[in-house]
Amino acid sequence: MVCVACEQPTGAGQSENDLVCPGCWSRVRILSHPRCERCGHPGTDEACAWCALLPQYVRACRSVCWVPEGRGGAIVHALKYGGWVKVAGPMGLRMSRTDWPADVAAERSALVPVPLSRDRLRERGYNQSELLAGVIGPCWGLPVWTDVLRRQRKTKTQTKLTPGERLANVAGAFAIEPGAESKLPGAHVLLVDDVITTASTLNACAAVLYDHGARIISYVTFGRARSAADAG
Repeated sequence: MVCVACEQPTGAGQSENDLVCPGCWSRVRILSHPRCERCGHPGTDEACAWCALLPQYVRACRSVCWVPEGRGGAIVHALKYGGWVKVAGPMGLRMSRTDWPADVAAERSALVPVPLSRDRLRERGYNQSELLAGVIGPCWGLPVWTDVLRRQRKTKTQTKLTPGERLANVAGAFAIEPGAESKLPGAHVLLVDDVITTASTLNACAAVLYDHGARIISYVTFGRARSAADAG
């Protein structure tokens, strides 16, 4: 077998489900400590610049590793563009092990994966965020709500866009599915995505959920891109 991240033989003892070799997992750049209690970004709670990206109704955000550096970016790419859907298993397990403020762990109601447009879903054949949520849900004992949010228009990939272009790209892109409003009042919803960069996509989703009754929203992703203020 060949590792889907480094394209080298995985070695003896690896099962057909071990699509990423141990060497690549060891090279994933885990977010360092200390971290902001709210947004999980390396640093301190005092004057956290990354928290400024989040609306007030977003309680917390957690990610596993930096991307695209290390092997994190290659692992995300294998899931998102390579068709290696089984990689979602170990990615989701690592996401489920992230630490959270006690109130978030106690009151979270459901997971909502960031939806793809119909065209993108047809092209890819699956929603990587939904696959990740499907792994995390049983670990946390939470339902996965795939019938709450919809992406009502196809957007450009955010990868090469500036922060301003990212905001414009996702403006008005999301809407509530008909009949879903009854689920949201008072709920603490966890939005799930593969990567967070400027939070523009997740913020756009959160705004729709909040406007339709969700009391508070938190985010969980596998990867996080460094901001301009991050050193190293």
